[in-house]
Amino acid sequence: MHVIIEWTYKTPKGATTVLRSAEMPAAQAFLLAEDMERTGRVKSLHCVDRQDTNWSLKELKGYLKEIDTEPHNITLYFDGGFDRGTRQAGLGCAIYYEQNGKPLRLRRNAFSSELKSNNEAEYAALYLALVELELLNVHHLPVRIIGDSQVVINQLNGEWPALEKELASWADKIDAKLEQLHIQAEYQLVSRKDNSEADRLATQALNGIDITGLSEIVKE
Repeated sequence: MHVIIEWTYKTPKGATTVLRSAEMPAAQAFLLAEDMERTGRVKSLHCVDRQDTNWSLKELKGYLKEIDTEPHNITLYFDGGFDRGTRQAGLGCAIYYEQNGKPLRLRRNAFSSELKSNNEAEYAALYLALVELELLNVHHLPVRIIGDSQVVINQLNGEWPALEKELASWADKIDAKLEQLHIQAEYQLVSRKDNSEADRLATQALNGIDITGLSEIVKE
């Protein structure tokens, strides 16, 4: 969750003014807010999330304690590959998140012979990733969704219309899953080079190599 800090600053002579911070991760906001209160110059303080919900410092502390044992700070990469000759598709996704103070990575791919185009494969790969989030019990959180498909990213963020029946159906399916999980999607379009891990997973699926694995990311 990202929030904005709003506080009323009070001078020693009693003059006050209302200040508002830039948006930042909730954990960072909590540390800054605690430090502000220690100055003795804060008359009142609360945080505001993207849904315009107000959080007291006590409530924010409780939220941060609760989510520490659940997946959070989630970034999802997806990619789909389609072989026109064989009419087969490979789907790949990599999910990065934190849980219990550890940075983790989940990789998953899947093979499909039921899709009709590369764009469908891209949508199916994203849906595969959302199912993995559901299995991780991710809900009521913002999730960065990163892919190299202009069609999928621009259609889901509302910049392009989904005119093809199959793609519109996939877009509706994904929107429904996001709504079910109460996930606030933050879409980001990247180059294929910057999406190489998901691309490799999709290619491996096309080649009959199944990948499903969870690992801790070891910082050097």
